[in-house]
Amino acid sequence: MTITFYGEDCFKIQSGETTILTDPFEAQTGLTPPRFKADIILKTITPFPFPNQLINPSTSQLIYGAGEYNIKDINIFGFGLIKESTENFLKTAYLVKTEGMNLCFLGHLSETPEPAILEHLEEIDVLFIPAGGSPFIEQKSAIKLVKQIEPKIVVPSFYKIPQLKRKADDLKIFLEEFNHKEKIEPKEKLTIKKKDLEEIKKTEIVCFRV
Repeated sequence: MTITFYGEDCFKIQSGETTILTDPFEAQTGLTPPRFKADIILKTITPFPFPNQLINPSTSQLIYGAGEYNIKDINIFGFGLIKESTENFLKTAYLVKTEGMNLCFLGHLSETPEPAILEHLEEIDVLFIPAGGSPFIEQKSAIKLVKQIEPKIVVPSFYKIPQLKRKADDLKIFLEEFNHKEKIEPKEKLTIKKKDLEEIKKTEIVCFRV
């Protein structure tokens, strides 16, 4: 499996011949949108009522909202973040199971998920979590949640990067809250296998060069 970061909460997950894309963004963010066809697109926040192009996607299998999905031997479980959703938008967290690994995408999370959701987030191998502060979950609460879930790898999202127009905190604030003293060398991409995770005894943080 190979993971690539494009900024905000946009990740490309290449699992075998299947490509998963999370939360693609538009150019008005100041960042360069990804330009490739994904087999599966996960949306962790969706306008409500749902626009027609979401109901009838023409190119990719688009997933938004709670439910269980199986696409090309990849199992996906969506959990609605009811407390954070409104009449204008729906927020969703996802658990993705592929290649014997469990990936959790917390997306646009703004507060700690309710216990009914956390019960499903056990034995997480890779956790994707907002790390840039407001309007998403504050860093202290994010770190507390990471320690509660105890993933093998933490992948921060929604933090400040060059060209991003909106205000976001620097990743170093998240790292300081995590009490991470070792220097993290940003990666172009992360390639992992299940056997690699078995050697990790303490949660590791992975960040990317954009």
